[in-house]
Amino acid sequence: MKLFEQLARSRRWDPEERQILEQVQRVADEVIAPNAADIDRTGEFPWENVQALNELGLNMLFVPEAYGGLGMSYALYIEVVSIISEACASTGIIYATTFHGMKPLIQYGSDAQRARLLPRIAGGGLGALAITEPSAGSDATGMKTRFTPDGDDIIVDGSKIFISNGDVADLYLLFGKWSTIDDPRRAISVLIFEQGTPGFEVVSKERKMGHNGSSTCGLSFSGCRVPRANLLGEPGDGLAILLASLNKSRPSVAAHARGIARAAFKDMVAYGNERVQSGRSILGFQGNQFTLADLASELLMLERWIDYVAQLVDDGVDDMGLEASIAKLRASDLAMAMASECVQFHGGYGYCQDYRAERLMRDAKITQIWEGTNQIHRQLIGRSFLNK
Repeated sequence: MKLFEQLARSRRWDPEERQILEQVQRVADEVIAPNAADIDRTGEFPWENVQALNELGLNMLFVPEAYGGLGMSYALYIEVVSIISEACASTGIIYATTFHGMKPLIQYGSDAQRARLLPRIAGGGLGALAITEPSAGSDATGMKTRFTPDGDDIIVDGSKIFISNGDVADLYLLFGKWSTIDDPRRAISVLIFEQGTPGFEVVSKERKMGHNGSSTCGLSFSGCRVPRANLLGEPGDGLAILLASLNKSRPSVAAHARGIARAAFKDMVAYGNERVQSGRSILGFQGNQFTLADLASELLMLERWIDYVAQLVDDGVDDMGLEASIAKLRASDLAMAMASECVQFHGGYGYCQDYRAERLMRDAKITQIWEGTNQIHRQLIGRSFLNK
């Protein structure tokens, strides 16, 4: 694994960052990874894992110091996502989803909104991002959730589906359409919705192929009264906020997929050296060496691209949507390819739950679908080369 050790050394973390990463790795090894198989089997929400992350104060990484956080780099945050996701994909996406939902509050919220709401997240509260509806998936303009102004309040009516952390979040970044704006794009607005608001209901919880410990829920909003003070920006600012926020969340889900890919690759190397066939380890066979060489090359280049995108975020570059799409596309495709080859490497054992190979394959698949399907990302990337 010399290639990966050299790459890891090239990330010049400062002493505080290195200490954080060492603590995250310790919790991943001692708490999260040992729980992963049971969480997948039972489908129970991993509160023990969340508590262990909160004891490290990991939500504080991305919350500014002024609001109870540490304000660390984006590069550090996504490395933490990968470490957690390598140990347990469900726990990794639970942690990352809080960032996805609350980063726009950090970036676009007023000082008063941040001061009132962010300490809840810094203290360990969970966040969620509520966009998708039955008629609005990749095309957000099709959403029907309605925001109706009523004095100092906003009345929310509508529904959402496929919402990660939907039944456990303290705060939701909720998108809907402003009732007095007719244009479907200009009408999209966004607010912070608080758990416990009357009229809010979790109406379903999906049974899934993978990520069984992560809640994926259908939500209903019936006459929910939200303070207008929770509106981010102005009515109609929602689409611009959504598109800008994807530049941060898509590399984050790429980091999550990278964690799955790392796990599958390490399992392949370990099993390939351990398993003996015809008097030698299966890694002694040239065909298997070729497979690992190709996958290692892909993973190393992905690692470098994610590093590059993280640096763009930390440098404050706004126009990086295509770079974020490439990170999400390549990471999720590699996670699926790596996990599939991991199952094949393990032979019949790979199809059984004695090894985590089959779980990694099930967990990997959704990474090609959420945060924009990979077909959408290929379209975004490909059409960027058209002459305008």
